[in-house]
Amino acid sequence: MIKVKFPDGNVKEYAEGTLAIEVAKSISPALAKEVLAVQIDGKLKDLGSRLESDCSLKFVKFSDPEGKDVYWHSTSHIMAQAVVRLFPGTKVAIGPSIEQGFYYDFEHEPFTDDELEKVEKEVQKIIKENQKFERKVVSRNEALDFFSSKNEIYKVELIEALAEGETISMYMNGEFTDLCRGPHLMGTGSVKKFKVLSSSGAYWRGDSKNAMLQRIYGISFPSQDEMDFFLKVREEAEKRDHRKLGRELDLFSFHPEAPGMPFYHHNGMIVKQLLIDYWRYEHNIDGYKEIQTPQLMSKTLWETSGHWFNYKENMFTTETEGTEFAVKPMNCPGGMLWYKAGLHSYRELPMRISELGHVHRKEFSGALTGLFRVMAFTQDDAHIFMTPSQIKQEILGVIRLTDRIYRTFGLEYSLALSTRGEKYIGKTEDWEVATDGLRSALEEYGQEYVVNEGDAAFYGPKIDIYVKNALGKAWQCGTVQLDMNLPERFDLTYVDENSDKKRVIMIHRALYGSIERFLGIILEHFGGFFPLWLAPVQVSVMPVSERFNDFASEVRNMLNEAGFRVEFDERSEKIGYKIREAESVKKIPYMLVIGEKEKDTGVFTVRRHKKGNIGEFELSDFIGRVKHEVEKRMLPEGYKIEI
Repeated sequence: MIKVKFPDGNVKEYAEGTLAIEVAKSISPALAKEVLAVQIDGKLKDLGSRLESDCSLKFVKFSDPEGKDVYWHSTSHIMAQAVVRLFPGTKVAIGPSIEQGFYYDFEHEPFTDDELEKVEKEVQKIIKENQKFERKVVSRNEALDFFSSKNEIYKVELIEALAEGETISMYMNGEFTDLCRGPHLMGTGSVKKFKVLSSSGAYWRGDSKNAMLQRIYGISFPSQDEMDFFLKVREEAEKRDHRKLGRELDLFSFHPEAPGMPFYHHNGMIVKQLLIDYWRYEHNIDGYKEIQTPQLMSKTLWETSGHWFNYKENMFTTETEGTEFAVKPMNCPGGMLWYKAGLHSYRELPMRISELGHVHRKEFSGALTGLFRVMAFTQDDAHIFMTPSQIKQEILGVIRLTDRIYRTFGLEYSLALSTRGEKYIGKTEDWEVATDGLRSALEEYGQEYVVNEGDAAFYGPKIDIYVKNALGKAWQCGTVQLDMNLPERFDLTYVDENSDKKRVIMIHRALYGSIERFLGIILEHFGGFFPLWLAPVQVSVMPVSERFNDFASEVRNMLNEAGFRVEFDERSEKIGYKIREAESVKKIPYMLVIGEKEKDTGVFTVRRHKKGNIGEFELSDFIGRVKHEVEKRMLPEGYKIEI
């Protein structure tokens, strides 16, 4: 008998060779129907795996990230099988699970809508067949012979890249065999709901020099409710696409003459500047001092920082009078020169130095995605210079500042600590001090966090901060990075209480990540309905006819004098049309409709977007209401998705 330890601490005995699925059945038939895979001593395996010795065991469900990976990757095999059945001779490439669903790449002509519909129906047929997923381990040569005989050139290329003598796992379901590490579901019948989402072209291995393949995206779920929820969120996400909203709200545009470099329109400049103003306000509270460093600096700087040797392919470079320069891809090296400009005492530390630096990075054109992936952006950096004893308190300060900023936008966030990996610079004892400082700060802060063992950069441990928008999509925005590399490279020191020179400890820190990316995130988060303090136009003044334009103009002027951003809609359109456009297209928070009654009484009918008429107000009362909402930076009602 062997002993099996479960996550709750219980230990049970089973006969050697017992299948993991049999263990699940012994606990509960309901559990056996729900589980998708198993972790044995931390390694993810098929439910058909046998227990061979004492071990720890954890069952994996669809609610677990590993469960989704198994479920979606298994469905990608089913989809590939359906394509090969329908279109004999189609060559298959790769089909991984992704953040939401999966895809598979094929050598095929672009798929038509009719063909994709056939694929969806064929997948449903294979699901009903409930084919068993079977794993087979073979030698490299056996795998080569098998896939060569089927002329699967992409599989052959993957196998040839593996070392001689390496064993390879393959998975079979029905007549379909794929090169795969696994694990997989017990059978195709475990998939309950499936849908083809889209198709597009994709270069083999992401390289434009390689063949163009056809990629089919799909999604699958254990229940119809989960499928319905996903499709409704997806529909809402399409409505909230920041690129679409950017056009509708006249915020920004992109042009082929400057790929990946946003052009800010007037409305966009208002929002961008308000984001910056708020950022400066919060940083001023915490004692940050803002600096600015040049955008163009010489090769020698980038050699000292190490970027010239490790990052040059992502940098824009130029030459003048025999000297090579680079447009900065990040602010950090310039910040190091700022620190070196003077001698510093321990009495000055910690020094919190912020910079809104405009940076440029080369990106493949195919990777550019609206404001989320650009080549020119404003990075909201800060560098904190401190002594080792100040690490914990400074990290706590950064997390609390992060909390204030993210909560202002109604963004939930999670924290992750990344620790030293196999490749690192510096002394292990320095790493231990730095990591303990981060961990201690997180423990004192009190919010749950995860530890990513070995995931730190080579130059120091870090805390990553992930925000989740109203659609549930997670983004890594903030990062708090302890750096032991640049202070060493630039010989950054301070004079301690004994008049000895000591190496300064430094934190890199960004909260928005970049103004551009954060703007894209909150655009989708709010669906374009910005909080009042952030809206490019806060109030629309709408006369019901030209007879009231003069009075409406006076109202507009009074609102402007009160400090509001006001649109005066004097077009000779019907009032219903003006209201619909202001609310649904321009997404203006407040609308004042002005007619005979308003002119005679000075009492105004006020509309609030998504709420309709909210009552009648004298102008002074309305101004007071709006000022209060702006000053409190109140969140708009109804921005979260309701499904």
